[in-house]
Amino acid sequence: MEAAFFDLDKTIIARPSLAAYGPVLRKAGYLSATTTLRAIWGQLLFRFSGTSESSMERIRKTALKLATGWEQEGLRRLANEHLTNVIEPIVFDEALEVLDFHREAGRLLVLVSASPAEIVEPLANHLGVDEYVATTATIDVDGRYTGDVELYVHGSVKAEAIENLAEKRNLDLSKSWAYSDSVSDIPMLESVGFPVAVNPDRNLRREAELREWPILEFDNPIALGDRIHIERNQVIILFLSISAFIGLGLLIRKMFGRDKN
Repeated sequence: MEAAFFDLDKTIIARPSLAAYGPVLRKAGYLSATTTLRAIWGQLLFRFSGTSESSMERIRKTALKLATGWEQEGLRRLANEHLTNVIEPIVFDEALEVLDFHREAGRLLVLVSASPAEIVEPLANHLGVDEYVATTATIDVDGRYTGDVELYVHGSVKAEAIENLAEKRNLDLSKSWAYSDSVSDIPMLESVGFPVAVNPDRNLRREAELREWPILEFDNPIALGDRIHIERNQVIILFLSISAFIGLGLLIRKMFGRDKN
C-alpha cells in the first residue's frame, strides 16, 4: 500500500496552528495578552528565519512551560469547538485538492506534525485523514500538562514515525509521497520516493532545487464549508438537469402516445 504524508503548518493550513489558536486561548484565560504576542512572534521568527536544533529546543521548552498546569481536556475541547472558525478558514484549497488526488488513488493519508495532538486530531478527523502523528505531552494523574513531552514530532523523529507506521501498515515508502514547507522536515521528505516542497522556507527551497524536488506554491485558503457548498450546488444542478431530461422524455412519450391514438 502507498501513502501520502503531510506536514500541517504552512502546508495544509496557511498559518502556524498554535498562533491561530492564540486569541482563543487568551479569551479562555489560558494566556495573557503579552504571552500570546510572544508566542505568535516566536512562531513567526521560526517560520521566516528558518530553524536549527537549538532554536527548536528553545521553542519547545517555551511552549511546554506555557502549558504546564493546563487541563488536557479543556484544550481538547477548545480545539474541537473552535475548529470551524479558527482552522477551517485557513486550510489551503490546493491542499484539499492534493488530498483528494491521493484519496482517489487509494493512498493512506497521514498528517505528521510537531503541533500538539489535541490540535491535530480534530483537524485530521475533519479532513478525513486516515492517520496522524503529532507531539504528545506528558499528563499527570489529574489530567494536567506536566511540562514534559512523551513524543516530540520534529526533524528525524518524523522520519522515524513514518518508518514505524510503514512497518505497522505494510506501506511501500518508495512509492509514497511527502509534503512539507520546512527544511527541518528533510528527513521525512527523504524517507519517501516522491518528496514535494510546499511553500518552502529559504533553506528548503534551496535543497529542493538542488535535488530537483517538485515545488508547489499554495496561496488560496478557503473554508471547507464554502468548498462543500460549491460541490453541493454542482450536485443540485446535475440532479435538476437529470430531472428535466426525464421530464422532457415523459412529455415526448405522452405526445407520441396521443398521436398514435
